[in-house]
Amino acid sequence: MFLVHWIVNWLLGALALWLVAQIIPGIQIRSFATAMLATVMIALVDITIGPILRFIAFPITFLTLGLFRLVLNALLLKLASMFTPGFRIDGFLNALVGSLVLTMLDIVLRRVAWATL
Repeated sequence: MFLVHWIVNWLLGALALWLVAQIIPGIQIRSFATAMLATVMIALVDITIGPILRFIAFPITFLTLGLFRLVLNALLLKLASMFTPGFRIDGFLNALVGSLVLTMLDIVLRRVAWATL
């Protein structure tokens, strides 16, 4: 059951990322397979570099009442795009908006999917 849950979440994350690329003109993804690979890369970047950035940025995140976390997520998304062929983000503003839309789409897709299963 755990493996099924993991695979469904991975596919939903890839679908959310693919939809973000369709919505935001500054984000390009070559194919759904690229979105699947980019989802893995986003997870790897978030697991490895994310905690370090969050620790370093904790004071400013605290002072901005957590809003700086949006900037950190955009940086991590932009960084993941640099390591994934076929996934490109033009500029930081697109990464910021993309990160916000990706988070919202991911939440909605997961709630709908798990409510129907």
